[in-house]
Amino acid sequence: MAVDGGSSSLKESGWLAAPQHAHTQKSMTQIAHAISVQGEDGGAAAAAGAWKWAIRNRIWDLLERENIAHFPRPVHHRIPNFVGAAAAAAKLASLPAFQAAKCVKVCPDSPQKQVRFLVLTGRKKLLTPQPRLRTGFFSELEAVALPGGALHEACTPAGAAKYGKPLGLDARIKVDLIVIGSVAVDPKTGARLGKGEGFAELEYGMLRYMGAIDDSTLVATSVHDKQLVDDISVEKLLVHDVPVDVICTPTQLIFTNATIPKPQGIYWEMLSQEKLSQIRVLQELKEHIEKETGNLLPGGPLKELTPRSELRSVGENQQAQGRSSNSTTPSIFVWNLNSSTDWKELRDHIVNLGGDVLRVNILRKQGYFSPSAQVLLKSEVDIESLVKSLDCSQLRGTTIRAKVDGSSGELGFKIKGAT
Repeated sequence: MAVDGGSSSLKESGWLAAPQHAHTQKSMTQIAHAISVQGEDGGAAAAAGAWKWAIRNRIWDLLERENIAHFPRPVHHRIPNFVGAAAAAAKLASLPAFQAAKCVKVCPDSPQKQVRFLVLTGRKKLLTPQPRLRTGFFSELEAVALPGGALHEACTPAGAAKYGKPLGLDARIKVDLIVIGSVAVDPKTGARLGKGEGFAELEYGMLRYMGAIDDSTLVATSVHDKQLVDDISVEKLLVHDVPVDVICTPTQLIFTNATIPKPQGIYWEMLSQEKLSQIRVLQELKEHIEKETGNLLPGGPLKELTPRSELRSVGENQQAQGRSSNSTTPSIFVWNLNSSTDWKELRDHIVNLGGDVLRVNILRKQGYFSPSAQVLLKSEVDIESLVKSLDCSQLRGTTIRAKVDGSSGELGFKIKGAT
């Protein structure tokens, strides 16, 4: 299938003329041609992306070395929860574009929690992705629809999944401002690097498909001043990389006047089959387009080939070899499980509540009459809010209990099953 990556042809066709449901103006065939290839997953793309990992690791190491990040630590392979995130959020909220916006899409990462709070308290609609896009697409939240006392919880990934209204790809929405997290960003060009998993790009591409955004939609990011760099090569960026128009740090507002073209959709040829199999909403979109057009969309490589294991920094190697001296694996202890509950069911239940699960150990010999489990988490998550949502929730007809686990790493109990 031919790939149309040019913004000018889309504008001339009228498909991007107004943020509206894409089906209303152009045929699915035209839309399919506008939706192409995604991710940093492909073999050639992965090899070519080694320079990105060098920059990421340099910034992660710097933030760890200078101790300018909050939990979760270490910051490697995360959007860093940098010191001063609330001050950067306040600067973002001072933007006329933020103040005029009615609907703001904000990433679910820890340093943007205050941004999500300011969106809701500003009586705007908050659009935030469901956890890793595995259980759905976006959640829509408004402060007036939240129960009393739930505002702060709603700003966490678990709370957004709990209180948000799920949206599908057929939703008629207009997004006025996009806020994404970054590992590094160039203030002169607007070139940005995320943590390398491609979720910001996928979310952007799907919003383009829906007609919710276009080239004029402002993209902002909030970072620490130490995350500003000058060596992101614009020439080496891929077609799916999302540039930013505004950078908010704890000390300054930067307008990049970016000239880097924004992505026009999802770039299927760069989306690995492995990642596609993990994201239900993408599978549904691909099936829908192929059914409507009668044509198969191009497929990507079998597996994600991002060279992260070969490009680990000193801090990441410490993590891989057993934990650095100042960090532990965040974990949750769950008990009162139904005896027939397996690790996959518990994992999916926690993912639906916003948790990013590394491993689930079902424990038999714990002194409890019913099975219990230790759940290790791998990404930025407000663990207290996740436990609050998990505790007294229903799974297989049983009210399960949960608390923050005081231990670190694996427990030495007999394992019934594990991821």
